[in-house]
Amino acid sequence: MPVTKTAKRALRSSKNKELVNKSIIGKLEVATRLAKKSKSVEKIVEASSLADKAAKKKVIHKNKAARIKSQLSKLLVKTPKSKGKTSKKK
Repeated sequence: MPVTKTAKRALRSSKNKELVNKSIIGKLEVATRLAKKSKSVEKIVEASSLADKAAKKKVIHKNKAARIKSQLSKLLVKTPKSKGKTSKKK
């Protein structure tokens, strides 16, 4: 248990931050789960946005956010390239 006044204040502050961070992480996990399940563009965009916001607030590491966004972007259906002749410069 904290003894000094500042230690008690720091404990209160860290408990509040823990609650906020857990809610942010919970929303992110739910959004990524839904995006992976439905594979709709709206859900994927929402989940990647939440990952960016969590990284900005330093709730998760920026590389973890990048990894999550990379995994989500792989779920998007890629449009096929045109198979017509392309002109090449000589």
